[in-house]
Amino acid sequence: MIAVLGECVADAFTTRPSASMDGGGDSRSFERDGGAGSAVAVGGRGLELQVLPGGGPANTAVALARLGTPARFLDRLSGDVFGDLFRGHLAASGVDLSGCVEAAEPSTLAIAALDADGRADYTFYAEGAADWQWSRDELTPARLGAADCLHTGSLALVRAPGRAAVEEFARAASAHATISIDPNVRPSLAAKDDYQVARWCSWADILRLSDDDLEFLLPGVSQEHACDTWHEAGARLVVVTRGAAGALVSLDGERTTVPAPEVEVVDTVGAGDSFTAGLLHHLHAGGHLGGRLDGLDLGTAAEAAAFAARVAALTCSVPGADPPWATRLTTHPDHPG
Repeated sequence: MIAVLGECVADAFTTRPSASMDGGGDSRSFERDGGAGSAVAVGGRGLELQVLPGGGPANTAVALARLGTPARFLDRLSGDVFGDLFRGHLAASGVDLSGCVEAAEPSTLAIAALDADGRADYTFYAEGAADWQWSRDELTPARLGAADCLHTGSLALVRAPGRAAVEEFARAASAHATISIDPNVRPSLAAKDDYQVARWCSWADILRLSDDDLEFLLPGVSQEHACDTWHEAGARLVVVTRGAAGALVSLDGERTTVPAPEVEVVDTVGAGDSFTAGLLHHLHAGGHLGGRLDGLDLGTAAEAAAFAARVAALTCSVPGADPPWATRLTTHPDHPG
């Protein structure tokens, strides 16, 4: 089992209002691949928003469960309407929610605008949200359960007041579980100094980040040099995803690259999270999680990254963070979709 610790975010995508909307506005629900969402139009001249469950860690947990790896999600889920949306979406994908906390605070909301390449630019409404309020009393060892891997990162490791409790929990879990980190940087919510990647690598085994993340964290530094920096800090496996250019895989300083499958991109929302899930799923299936990646070689790490790239490509082929179920990969084993 893999435990995923972090936030679940209501992603609201802006679209043009439909012609049928009158001055009073309207709202409706919709279903997509096992998860419910909602669309809200405000006034005849307002914005129409399609609200979907998101958030990097939640997306990763969903993708893991859909691929067939038991996934336990650790989050503080609000009792508001978005929290209900999150619970339904996660449960429908087979995610274990027994490690979640029922929280009184509101859910995190992100307004996403897509550019011409399908990349999302987010405006976050996160102040005082449930996701960041972790306490040491809540994050006891029992919450991890029998997981042989803990994946965390994103805003959980950088947002006060809960970030210290999250880091302490992850550091303690490293005594008996493989630790995976995805910084998933959000410059609008955290400064560069909040992302203490080198310190995290002292107790993490796997670091997965995008080339955009790397440029924010270490501007002007080559990907190879960055990998060596984080290996020296303690991480054994570093994977840098590079969009259509594939991924750089670095294991203890040995490196190779894997290509990205060709796919018609609808948007890239959730692609990095799906890549992380594919990587961890493949390593878990091969029996490589549960320790310090002992016995892992570069060829096996590259195979896991190539599988992860296929999972990410399938996610890019549909709107929003909607990772594929395992049947889509087995039905088309040589193609992303």
